[in-house]
Amino acid sequence: MSRIGRQPVAIPDGVDVTISGNQVTVKGKHGELSYEVHPLMTVNYDADSRQVHVTRPNDQRENRALHGLTRSLINNMVSGVQEPFVKRLEVVGVGYQASLSGDVLSLQVGFANTVKLTLPDKVTCNVPSPTAIEIKSIDKQAVGQFAADIRNVRPPEPYKGKGIRFQGEHIRRKAGKAFGSGG
Repeated sequence: MSRIGRQPVAIPDGVDVTISGNQVTVKGKHGELSYEVHPLMTVNYDADSRQVHVTRPNDQRENRALHGLTRSLINNMVSGVQEPFVKRLEVVGVGYQASLSGDVLSLQVGFANTVKLTLPDKVTCNVPSPTAIEIKSIDKQAVGQFAADIRNVRPPEPYKGKGIRFQGEHIRRKAGKAFGSGG
């Protein structure tokens, strides 16, 4: 049996879970999220012990995969409505900078034009300094996807390390050309 899937999801105080058919809705102090569970998975909420249990019909490969996935997605929803997920990015390079105006993030990262990205729904962005970007949302998938979209505008290059990277990300550096004596 799935080690992750068989673990119950503990529901803390201040979080409400509603299950209607295949739809799981989680409400908390920061917002509300809903997820449509795969028809093969069964989700039960025990109000007395405040736990959500996910079960599968059999041990087929697809069902084993969906079992752990469903449990993880519900757990992420519960975590997100309690405390929003945060991703931080760094903009590294001479003249490289980010700015925010309304719901449009503008990036100047060495291209002739400024790259403008519109923030998705339920995602907030903060630019504490021109070289730092902070993305926050109750939806873990939305935070990760938007952070990846920003990073893909100018991924860090291995020679000088210029580009957009996740905070704390280690970039493997390469040695440049070594100049010989010439001959």
